[in-house]
Amino acid sequence: MTTPLKDRRARAGAGRLESLLAAKEIVIACGSGGVGKTTTAAAAAAMAAVRQPGRVLVLTVDPAKRLATALGLEGFGNEATRVPDAAFREAGAQPRGELWAAMLDTKQSWDQLVRRHAPDPRTAQQILTNKLYANISGRFVQSHEYIAMERLYELHQSGRYDLIVVDTPPTRNALDFLEAPSRMADFFSSRFLKLLAAPSRNRLVSVASRPFYSVADRVLGSQFLSDIAEFFSLFERMGPGFVQRARAVERVLHDRRTTFLVVTTLEAAPVHEADFFLTSLDRMGFHLGAVVLNKALPPWLLAEAPARLAEALRDSGDATVAELAPALEAEPAQVRRVLGEVAEAYLNYQLVAQREAEQKAELSVRSEVLVTVPAFDQDIHDLAGLLRLGEALFTDG
Repeated sequence: MTTPLKDRRARAGAGRLESLLAAKEIVIACGSGGVGKTTTAAAAAAMAAVRQPGRVLVLTVDPAKRLATALGLEGFGNEATRVPDAAFREAGAQPRGELWAAMLDTKQSWDQLVRRHAPDPRTAQQILTNKLYANISGRFVQSHEYIAMERLYELHQSGRYDLIVVDTPPTRNALDFLEAPSRMADFFSSRFLKLLAAPSRNRLVSVASRPFYSVADRVLGSQFLSDIAEFFSLFERMGPGFVQRARAVERVLHDRRTTFLVVTTLEAAPVHEADFFLTSLDRMGFHLGAVVLNKALPPWLLAEAPARLAEALRDSGDATVAELAPALEAEPAQVRRVLGEVAEAYLNYQLVAQREAEQKAELSVRSEVLVTVPAFDQDIHDLAGLLRLGEALFTDG
């Protein structure tokens, strides 16, 4: 493993996202959909490569096409690709470290996992060529969530990177990816797996199991049931390796070198999800590193003087309207309507900003590092955009 970033960790302070990233080896970005989680993870990694020596890897899960293009991920999968220094120079930056990027390929990762844990090459080939494998590997036991954590573990153990920033997979349940390793271990240790695999080992199933197979045979057909039994019999042979690996993944997630970055906007639903997530991280014993409040309204909206001006515009008398109308070459009624609409729009924005400030205050007690990122005028579609966002992430807090 390269060492410069580790030397910096010893001197890292607290209270800033830059210091947090310097002090950790794994940063896991999480949050509800649509809050900018993937872009935030990529921007934080890019800025870390600019500010800090060493190798930084961002592992993204199904990024938007414009983000994949910005990171040079088009046509790539599990294998990490270095973002060239020339791309940084074009964006107006000179990186101190290296930025590497990878995009999770669920199927490829499962294939690698099967080859690793199968007791022998013959069993691995039987599983990989099984007609049920392609379908089941993508659907059962929270496959996508588990393989993301498994891939993280593999990359961390390789020792190639000083910092790994992970964009967690989209999920219906915010805790799926945290619970996936434990559920995977439980599955391979369960009686249910033994039940599924039993017919391929012994045609004489137990009396207690016989009703299950009788119903399954009528509903699914004997050949399909036989195929399932054969597949899970092969899969069961990998059980010990899977259980051991899943437990190791759990340990890495709880390790002091790993931290979580909760990303949210200040809208009601995302804030509620973030609050639930923060509570769950604490309950499950994970380290919360920072909360990022994305797309926030600017703080100057809270100033009193502009609000008084907006109220004065809204309540403009006939004299003010009569004075402005000739200068604007407009009818008095039109001037009054425009002034009222502009004033009401500003006051509405101020009201939203006040609510955001209250929510920010509530969230500030949950994390030592609280970063507020303003809404940008343009979508982020290149490395320069990522670095602008990264600058905002690193300078606030």
